[in-house]
Amino acid sequence: MKPFKTLALAAAVMAGMSSTAQSAELNKIGISLGSMGNPFFVALANGAEAKAKQINPDVEVLSMGYDYDLGKQFNQIDNFIAAGVDMILLNPGDPNAIEPAIKRAQKAGIVVVSVDTAAKGSDATVTTDNVSAGAVACEYIVEKLGGKGNVIIQNGPQVSAVIDRVTGCKQELSKAPDIKILSDDQDGKGSRDGGMSVMLGHLTRYPQIDAVFAINDPQAIGTNLAAKQLKRNDIIITSVDGAPDIVAALKDKSSPMIQASGSQNPYHMAEEAVSVGYKILSGTKPEKTVTLLPSKLVDRSNVDQYVGWDAVR
Repeated sequence: MKPFKTLALAAAVMAGMSSTAQSAELNKIGISLGSMGNPFFVALANGAEAKAKQINPDVEVLSMGYDYDLGKQFNQIDNFIAAGVDMILLNPGDPNAIEPAIKRAQKAGIVVVSVDTAAKGSDATVTTDNVSAGAVACEYIVEKLGGKGNVIIQNGPQVSAVIDRVTGCKQELSKAPDIKILSDDQDGKGSRDGGMSVMLGHLTRYPQIDAVFAINDPQAIGTNLAAKQLKRNDIIITSVDGAPDIVAALKDKSSPMIQASGSQNPYHMAEEAVSVGYKILSGTKPEKTVTLLPSKLVDRSNVDQYVGWDAVR
């Protein structure tokens, strides 16, 4: 074969490869999230669908809640594989146990992106910078207390997001040597009832509590209810999420103890997850497998300008 023919053939092959890499189709996407009764996951699903339809207006989006049942999430992933989806977005029921299902999907040529919480084996993860979220919420406490006081860190289920939030909080509190952490190991279960139960115990045990950092908004609301029940009205309460319930509390003058939350943006999180997943599907691996989105503090001074989870976009 003559040299110029060899070069021409090589160029054609490379052009064909480039065209294939850039012409990946997103025809069907499967989404498996904690609960479609939770506004956080509703916003995630809406953001994912909006971004997917920007890529392909005719894309089929299958959004499902596994209702915190890991077995159900396994079945959903297997159903997505059988349905021939191109991409799966998931919030893992168990970050480690879900790996075999992820591997089955990847073996079928499906890109898997985890959102909010990292999942072992996924192609990429998109989540809030939870260290930053915990930090901004506890920086607020330090400022409000003037660097001096007794603080509770109300912990939660030991997933990566919670661990990171507590880490960020401790980083900020450690900058104020006159801040004393009374407790940091009690699990509020990520729920309103759990937060209330833990806080009732703390209020009984400790006569002076100046502030509480709760790892999420439901626990903060439960903490506030416990303080009210025991006639306490002098505690600063902050948390992480920026959920609709905390927005209502921040606007409520009758609940002054709830003062701030390090917000998340699940709608944008899902948009970014689909974008990252589509790039992988098209043959472009991200420089980093974990994308961290910034957290902004929402408090009583700026809550009216805050674009929350349930905002119409």
